[in-house]
Amino acid sequence: MGVNRTSLDAWQGVGARGGDNAYMATSLFLCGDVMTGRGIDQVLPHPSRPHLFEPYVRDAREYVELAERASGPVGRARDFAYVWGDALEELEARRPDARIANLETAVTTSEDAWPGKGINYRMHPGNVPCLAAARLDCCVLANNHVLDWGRAGLAETLRALSGAGIRTAGAGMDLGQARSPAVLDTAGGSRVLVFAYASESSGVPADWAARPGVSGVSLLEDLSPRTVDAIAGEVAARRREGDIVVVSIHWGSNWGYEVPREQRRFAHGLVEVARADVVHGHSSHHPRAVEIHRGRPILYGCGDFLNDYEGIEGHEEFRPELCLMYFARFGPGGSLQALEMVPMRVRRLRLERASAAERRWIAATMSRESARLGTAIQLQDGSLRAAD
Repeated sequence: MGVNRTSLDAWQGVGARGGDNAYMATSLFLCGDVMTGRGIDQVLPHPSRPHLFEPYVRDAREYVELAERASGPVGRARDFAYVWGDALEELEARRPDARIANLETAVTTSEDAWPGKGINYRMHPGNVPCLAAARLDCCVLANNHVLDWGRAGLAETLRALSGAGIRTAGAGMDLGQARSPAVLDTAGGSRVLVFAYASESSGVPADWAARPGVSGVSLLEDLSPRTVDAIAGEVAARRREGDIVVVSIHWGSNWGYEVPREQRRFAHGLVEVARADVVHGHSSHHPRAVEIHRGRPILYGCGDFLNDYEGIEGHEEFRPELCLMYFARFGPGGSLQALEMVPMRVRRLRLERASAAERRWIAATMSRESARLGTAIQLQDGSLRAAD
């Protein structure tokens, strides 16, 4: 199925057609967890050594076999663009100014598996062109898998992504680097700043926190007003007039639709005090509610975007095979003009367009959950559109 042109004309608007103020319009693509390690890594041209330390699965190739039993042949040594499937057509049609994903895997050949963690994701550095195939501008690394193969694995991850021209946020070789935003220059002359943080509630070990002179992730102490104020100070020190600010947070549980009161209060503070233009939440394995608060989108849980869970039983009621591409467009002065979500699904370890029935299911689910936060979701032309 092709891209709906009527929807795209509405999405691209005056800025994309070169009208007045075109240079001031900014559009973003955001998604949840991109887990290109383990099974997905095994079907790419340069698979890592497949051994795992999990209680039930000891070889990453077993995840490929599970997907094949569920959906059909996947093959091996697929081209780097394979896993993105139909998402590439959507990205090409919409042409976002910046593409931001939470990369939930280490990119390393390190054998220094973090002791006692059990589940350790990694992608071979030779497969980094997979990320470049989607033309990702920024990989958020503040999550609970980036140090799965130790601090040496983190260092190699940072080198590999930098070498591919992909900016990172949320992890670094010391506290300063971990807290520094990714600065993305757009073709229209504006900048997108991505600040990224992780919460222990997502399973990040406390000793992964970056410190002065010690590598790690940008770990939040808590979700208090004091922490909001600290982030506001970091944003204010970097922000210039005309910038779009994304605050990306890895937080919360894997399953369920509840948005804890503490998370909502913190997200509101990021908008009101830190002046975030987007709150980009992730960690949940399926999409959670979105909220438009004071004209700014809050994505409480973007869900997994790409993973190797296909064929694994359990939690079917959440339809974890379904995922969303999030597109936010900002007009002159930084006002939100549109938030659209394009439904996709993972099949044979690649992204496909969701069927009509699948689109209706995820639209009804997102509408129900977002309505509880005062935000309406409508299914139009195959996409979900949010309005407060």
